[in-house]
Amino acid sequence: MDWSIRPEEQVLWPASVLAGVVMCGAVYETTRQISYCCFKCYDGLSPMQKVEWNNRGFSTFHALVVAAVSFYVVMVSGLFSEDVNNGIIIDRKSWLSDSMFGVSSYISVQVSIGYFLTDLAMILWYFPSLGGKEFLLHHGLSMYAICLALFSGKAHMYILMVLFTEATTPFVNLRWYLDVAGQKTHRLYLCNGLALFVGWLVARIILFVYFFSHMYFHFDQVKSIFALGFYSIMTVPPTIAAMNVFWFWKISKGMVKTLCKSKSKALTGNGKTD
Repeated sequence: MDWSIRPEEQVLWPASVLAGVVMCGAVYETTRQISYCCFKCYDGLSPMQKVEWNNRGFSTFHALVVAAVSFYVVMVSGLFSEDVNNGIIIDRKSWLSDSMFGVSSYISVQVSIGYFLTDLAMILWYFPSLGGKEFLLHHGLSMYAICLALFSGKAHMYILMVLFTEATTPFVNLRWYLDVAGQKTHRLYLCNGLALFVGWLVARIILFVYFFSHMYFHFDQVKSIFALGFYSIMTVPPTIAAMNVFWFWKISKGMVKTLCKSKSKALTGNGKTD
């Protein structure tokens, strides 16, 4: 395996990671300023709730950007298409000197490292207020997998597929925002819950089924990866998938509970009307 780093990458990689950290700080402060001006409930939050409110602002921004770029590179660009004669899929990178989408996607992976580092630092600093041990495990595995793919140049398609699962984060964050704002009875809370259920099912359950199916049908390519990469790709994605299934189970329970309450209130309202 070639671990050599080109001269331009020695500058671009650290700069991109730093850009991710700066992005998080900028969005954090922007979220704070906008929330003070536009949301009356923000003043009533506790100091820790304000920290989490702002934290979820930059996690939402990162999720939207990285999900859009990952979807474009994997599904639209054709880089990983079976019909493209560009070497085996496992070796294809999203760094293409003559394609802007390649540069953008490669940088987005490094920016994600900056995001995960920032979020992980905040989780540790305020532990366990911003997340428990499962978040430490999730972020740790994510950064490990991204760094391994980045330095080895292998399995970029799989990394981008995993990054696309961040598409569910805005729904998770909106659910929390509505909760702390006292809007759990609002119709938007119910609609967002349904969107979260469907989004999680598609992006974190069905997508992983496709992920493992793709690995199975291209296992000859997967086996060609260096030893550490092979064992990592055989253990890290299943671990993340298991966590996704566990969280999906909790989301499903919450959705059923919310729907039952909504139905009960509707029936009670109809009864009073009658």
